[in-house]
Amino acid sequence: MKKGIDISYCQGSPDFAKVRGAVDFVIMQIGYGRYAGQIDKTFARNYSECKKHGIPCGGYWFSYATTTDEARQEAKCCIAAIKGKQFEYPIYFDVEGKSLVGRSGVSSMCKAFCEELEKAGYFAGIYMSRSPAQTMLTADVAKRYALWLAEYGSKLNWSGDVGMWQYTSAGKIDGINGNVDCNNCYVDYPTAIKKAGLNGYKKTSNPSENKTDKKPKHKTYIVKKGDTLSAIAAKYKTTVSAIAKRNGIKNPDIIYVGQKLII
Repeated sequence: MKKGIDISYCQGSPDFAKVRGAVDFVIMQIGYGRYAGQIDKTFARNYSECKKHGIPCGGYWFSYATTTDEARQEAKCCIAAIKGKQFEYPIYFDVEGKSLVGRSGVSSMCKAFCEELEKAGYFAGIYMSRSPAQTMLTADVAKRYALWLAEYGSKLNWSGDVGMWQYTSAGKIDGINGNVDCNNCYVDYPTAIKKAGLNGYKKTSNPSENKTDKKPKHKTYIVKKGDTLSAIAAKYKTTVSAIAKRNGIKNPDIIYVGQKLII
């Protein structure tokens, strides 16, 4: 499990050199609404500082959407804002307030936003408070995307899988004045994202996946005085018949000095 925080303009200008030693990751507000200019005024600095200090980060887009079309437009604004940047954690669709328009509407908006993010090569997720998530997310949407739930207290009352839990809004972290949201993360998002080549990263692969069943390299042996095929076969841990077949030898008992054999 990893410990992290989520921040926005509300946290002012954190001292990220101190933050680095206090948390494992940072999720930052990217922007809000469906217009290109609605970017969090601290987003550029927060992103730059996370990269400067080697803090893995993700982002969220605060939604004002009430329709599927509006959610798609918000996704496009989000994508434009994060283009060219790299994130080790998902990009979340933050659904709360006026956007809680009911089970069908919320699920449709979440799916629309996340689909746009995925088409653009990002690892998409949904942020909601636990209570509305239970009533406004269909089971397929809740399972399909990275889920980040908020419920303050000692327990998250959610029976399904969850990637991240925001357990308080009154956290205290070195480098940040005032309160900050604190989160537990249960999924190794950085590894999954980098391996899949998402969020601005190039796809990586396990070296073992690149191995092919290539035949071993052949050796050339020059016959010397006194050699026999059986002796040569024993030396290279193969068989007389294998050497004979590979070299077109009809009579295994007849080889000559200087003859080149492929082993």
